Amino acid sequence: MQTPYYSDALKLAQKEFRRCTAAGQHPYPPVLDAFVPAERFAGGVDLGTASIPMEFVVGTRTAARTNAFARNFMPLLPAGTEFSDKWNNLCQAHLDEGIREPIKVYEYMNRYYVEEGNKRVSVLKFFGAEAVEARVTRIMPEARDDTETSLYFELIDFYRLSRTNFIEFTKPGSCARMQQLLGKSAGELWSDDDRAAFRAAYYYFRQAYEAQGGKRLASTVGDAMLAYMEVYGYQDLRRKTGAEIKKSVASVWEEITLQQETPSISVKLDPESEKPEGLLAKVLPKAEKPIKVAFIHDKAPDLSGWTFGHELGRQHVQQVFGDKIETAAYFNALDADPLDVIREAAQDGCSVIFTTSPRLLPASLRAAVDDPKLTILNCSLNMSHRYIRTYYARMYEAKFIAGVIAGSLAGSNDVGYICDYPIYGQVAGINAFALGVQSVDPCAKVRLEWSSVGGLDSAMDRLKARGVRLVSSQDLARLRDNGHTPFGLAIVTDSGSVNLARPVWQWGVYYETILRRIQDKSFQAEASSSAKALNYYWGMSAGVVEMRYSDKLPESTRKMAEFLDRSFRAGMCEPFRGPLYDQSGQAVAPKGQTLSPEQIIDMTWLNENVVGSIPAWGDLDETAKLTVGIAGIMTSKQAE
Repeated sequence: MQTPYYSDALKLAQKEFRRCTAAGQHPYPPVLDAFVPAERFAGGVDLGTASIPMEFVVGTRTAARTNAFARNFMPLLPAGTEFSDKWNNLCQAHLDEGIREPIKVYEYMNRYYVEEGNKRVSVLKFFGAEAVEARVTRIMPEARDDTETSLYFELIDFYRLSRTNFIEFTKPGSCARMQQLLGKSAGELWSDDDRAAFRAAYYYFRQAYEAQGGKRLASTVGDAMLAYMEVYGYQDLRRKTGAEIKKSVASVWEEITLQQETPSISVKLDPESEKPEGLLAKVLPKAEKPIKVAFIHDKAPDLSGWTFGHELGRQHVQQVFGDKIETAAYFNALDADPLDVIREAAQDGCSVIFTTSPRLLPASLRAAVDDPKLTILNCSLNMSHRYIRTYYARMYEAKFIAGVIAGSLAGSNDVGYICDYPIYGQVAGINAFALGVQSVDPCAKVRLEWSSVGGLDSAMDRLKARGVRLVSSQDLARLRDNGHTPFGLAIVTDSGSVNLARPVWQWGVYYETILRRIQDKSFQAEASSSAKALNYYWGMSAGVVEMRYSDKLPESTRKMAEFLDRSFRAGMCEPFRGPLYDQSGQAVAPKGQTLSPEQIIDMTWLNENVVGSIPAWGDLDETAKLTVGIAGIMTSKQAE
């Protein structure tokens, strides 16, 4: 039986054939046998019958009849052949009652290769079917240390929980983050209702995404949906109509397009020079309204040394700028809805808002999308967002100096290091300290403990039990403390502690520099000249980190520390210069190679002389879990 559709399908096939040929691509569907060894098929995993996404059906198991189809599975053979008759018969059957018999496919790296049912796939693709029933056998890839394989195994774990096979991502950790944004714990299985609701939300979002131009992007629908949910959340997506989703997608389009950038973050290691003031501005100074600046904190300064440090920074800029700015502080934002606190600050007239904790990042992002006139910066690192900027300090420079001091004083003893949260920037501090120790004593060991596992006192007790007395601990002294809790680099005894050196966060300098750049408009111009997210990661060369030394340090040790201090401030010291080796003895960087800022920020490995590990998600305290869930290094997020 002839239908009017075969000639149209044939034209589509010929067009695709010409396009592939002109582009130097293979014009026929790829053949799985051509790139997967035969022995891999013997270990195939039977997944049973499932509905599989038609867009992921890309090739055939064997080369038989492959030349009958173009790469898009449209038919290439002329009309009037036996092949075209069978295709037409299937076409009519699909129109009359639908194609019901499952095809047989092999799944490899989240793509499907047809063993039985090529013509059924061709007909269904011609009519734009979203999915097809199939009997699926999974072929596992060889274990390889590359991003593509890692993403695939993450997807397998996600499928085990969700039985969802129509979504994929291009960034590691996305599956775990999606599970979290759906309100599910790690390892929690989805119900049938969960799957149905997610499928509906996905296809509504996909329509809006593609209507906005998503097909032109290199990132996936899953990447875009995740970026959307970071701003609006999953329940918001479920509640909205198709028209409302389209409007929201347009609002966060810069956030979505950012997902295709590789890398998506531009790390700024030093502030750019201020714009020189023009002669006309000096002769005719322009009277501008004072900028009103909000500092929003998750805790109060009388209970948190971190908040207290930022509050000192606010007081510094108020004093430096005088009547050119007005500042306001908002404390304990997490006691209510932090988004409401940011909106309150905006209603109070604040146009520049600093949120000083990673836990305030989701609310910061949503507020920035809702009100593009606001300038919002969040104190965190390695965050890929276009609507806000993040800022943090390169504390690893100070940690390296502390490590050198510790190594010179430790003798034959181990030294200790207590870290708080496994978030971006902290592992670099651990390794820099360990490298500093190693530079003085190649045989010395650094005992690593975490204050977010059982508390700071417990971490200190574990070190004491191992005979460790020289410890690098928290950078900030506890407020209302009896003076016995060590901070910075200290000698710890049963009767108390003696501080030897400590890093100082100069938040006032950081905020002053950013606000001057906002005043001279260079801050605004920086965003318009880059398609990436902007992360400020300033250090000793920018004056935002300093080291303070005790007069109890031996003079020779102090001189060495001060020499390194000057070298860092001059930008001439590189602690992460190879050769570098991790705990397993594997080379991380060869001799002479210096790690890039991105490699330093993304560290998940520990240096060869570190004794300890990154804590499991379940071992963290509740505050740490909240922080790590937003700004945690990839190892911790995957554990989650």
